[in-house]
Formats: sequence, C-alpha cells, structure tokens
Amino acid sequence: MAGKSEPLTPRAKLAVTAGKAAAAVSRAAGKGSGSVIGGKVALRLDPDLLARLARHLDVVLVSATNGKTTTTRLLAEALRAGGPVVSNALGANMPAGITSALAGGSDARFGVIEVDEKYLAGVARDVAPKAIALLNLSRDQLDRAAETRMLAEKWREGLAGSEAVVVANADDPLVTWAASSSPTVVWVAAGQSWKDDAWSCPSCGGVLQRPGDDWYCGECGFRRPTPTWALSGDHVVDPYGVAWPIHLQLPGRANKSNAAVSAAVAATFGIDPKVALERMYKVQAVAGRYDVVSFQGRDLRLLLAKNPAGWLETFSLIDAPPTPVILSVNARGADGTDTSWLWDVDYTRLSGHPIMVIGDRKLDLAVRLEVANQQFTVCADLDEAVRTAPPGRIEAIANYTAFQDLRRRVGN
Repeated sequence: MAGKSEPLTPRAKLAVTAGKAAAAVSRAAGKGSGSVIGGKVALRLDPDLLARLARHLDVVLVSATNGKTTTTRLLAEALRAGGPVVSNALGANMPAGITSALAGGSDARFGVIEVDEKYLAGVARDVAPKAIALLNLSRDQLDRAAETRMLAEKWREGLAGSEAVVVANADDPLVTWAASSSPTVVWVAAGQSWKDDAWSCPSCGGVLQRPGDDWYCGECGFRRPTPTWALSGDHVVDPYGVAWPIHLQLPGRANKSNAAVSAAVAATFGIDPKVALERMYKVQAVAGRYDVVSFQGRDLRLLLAKNPAGWLETFSLIDAPPTPVILSVNARGADGTDTSWLWDVDYTRLSGHPIMVIGDRKLDLAVRLEVANQQFTVCADLDEAVRTAPPGRIEAIANYTAFQDLRRRVGN
C-alpha cells in the first residue's frame, strides 16, 4: 500500500502550476487537451516530478501494442471499487502526458497508467509500480518503433529484478520472454490472434512450434508457461478454477481478453473478480472507439485500427456483408510515415462489403485493395464516402490520426 501524500516541494508545486497553465493555453488555442505540452513544461521545471507525483499512489502500468487504452479504462473502473483512481484515460502515454494526468490526482489512491511500449522501463523506474500489465507485442510504426524482438528485450532488461507483480499474457511468446526476467509473474491465457510477429523463438531464434493453443521452441526448450488465469469463451477462470462471466458493452474477443487481464490485475489489489468485472460493464466507449454516431442521416460506427494486429481484430467486429465499410489511412507523425504495413493486412476479409477509401494515403490503400481483388471507391472525404455508401449502418475503420479526423468531422 502506498503511503500518504507528502507535500510537494516548492519547485514541484511551481512545475505543476506552470504545466496546468501551459495546458490551459493550449486548450484555449484549440490545440487539443494540452496534456502533453503541460507535462513537458512541468518536467522541464522539475525533472523528478513524475516520481514525486506517484509517491503516494498504488500504481499499475499497462503496456502493449494493441489494447492498452481500453485495458487502462477497464482496469481504472475496476479499481474504483477500492478507492479513487487517477488515470491517463485519454491515452497520452509518454512521460509528459503521464505527468499531466498524475498532477490532477492528489486525492487518488490508485494510479492506472497506460505507457507507450518504448517508455515502459523508464516510467517503471520513476513510479515504482505495484503491478505491470503486459498484453501483446506486434509490429507498429515501422519507421520509428524498434523491431518487436528489440522491444521485448528492452522490457526484459527493464523488468529484471522489478518488485512489481507482472501480469502477462502467456499466449504471446514475446511478452512471455520479456516478463520472464521478473521475479513475480501472474500468467494469463489471454489469447493471441495475430501470430506473424512471433514465429521465431525470442530466446534463441529457433522456429516456434504451435500445436493448438500451446507454443514451444524445439531447440532451446523455451515454452508457454502454465497460466493461473484464463480467458475461456465469455468467462475468465481464476486461479481457483472459478469461471466468472464477462459482460461488456465493448464488442469483440479482444476486449474480453483485455477484461481477463484487468480482472487478474485487480485481484492483485484485492478487488474480487465479480466486483471488478461488474464494474467493467460501465465502460461504453473508449476515447470515441466503438461509438455509433449519426452523420448526414446515417449511423456510423467508429473503429480504430492502427496496425496489422489491430485490423485483424477489427475485421472480426464488423457486421456481415453487404454492410458498407469506410477505410481511412493517414501517415502523419503520430501514425508513423511508413505504410508498408498495409501489405500485412488480409483485406480479403472484406470481400462482399462495399468499400469506400479516404484519408491522406487513400491511394496507397487503393493499390493494396486492388491487389487483394476487392471492389472499392476512392472518395475525396468522409462526406463523399457517406453519400456513396449504400443503405445500412456504416462501419468506419481508421488508423490513429485518421480516426481523430473522423471524430472531428462527425462532432464526436
């Protein structure tokens, strides 16, 4: 249990005040929430501020390539059963954004913090978390993110000797290898749909064998650990063999997986699985994801998919053909400028759907769809795509900045 909040030093108080002022100016200028610029200003004035702000909190860090924002939201809701929570719920997951979030949580007991994969080790050193949740690792932002095996190695080095309880997905070999350096690991069988980044053994480079849901390396013996928690259909099975039903308003198998990991983490904080899972039902959408909005007299469901693993999960959510689908892809700084990942996505799963293509990189996406033998229409913008779409609810799938563009256009 974390200690009581200690008074901040005069320097830290000045840093918090200056950060909040910078954030307010950014919001007033229409530049977004201001959390990142506010955090940067605060950390410039007091480089140790993040550690100071976390000192009185029981902190859990959540990191992954996919699902960390949703899992953070589910877990924060579960932990509120035990006391007030401060969280970077809007997804500003680098040190500056995390600092801004914690600056607003002086009365909180728990800190539920989403962390970008590349910053996990550093943030863990600063905030001394009680628990760390690791969901998955796959390719993302190829122009600037480390190769997945290198990211796993950074995690492995950063977690070695950690006092945190690491709650890790036993079905992802990269996550398993990374977490194995930690003294205390709770293994969760959370599933892994996208396997194309984990065919070779992260320990020795040999080819992984994958019989059924199991995996192992025939060369060095590295293998899937025995999980103590498991996602089983619509239930999560706890270490005592009790199956707890998962009822979510969020769709899809991936979110059941997120809920299973969240239940395991909540248990390390003393929250009963029944209570944790019941509280997770309150989450209806996460930063606009899964929202159904009305636009030009049509219903659009907004779905975020940032990389091949995310697109695979998203395709499993969309209604059957002939439901119209709008695809939007950008390649701005926050997305990564390399769009070669489009060729790793199996767009044949969209066969039978009328497809409208928009976004900064709509022509890149059009070439990919052409090779996949899909019928599609390239449109100038969302308005034209909606006018072009045949009747029915529209599924709108977009990567990160394209998703934000959609939200702004529909007023969400």
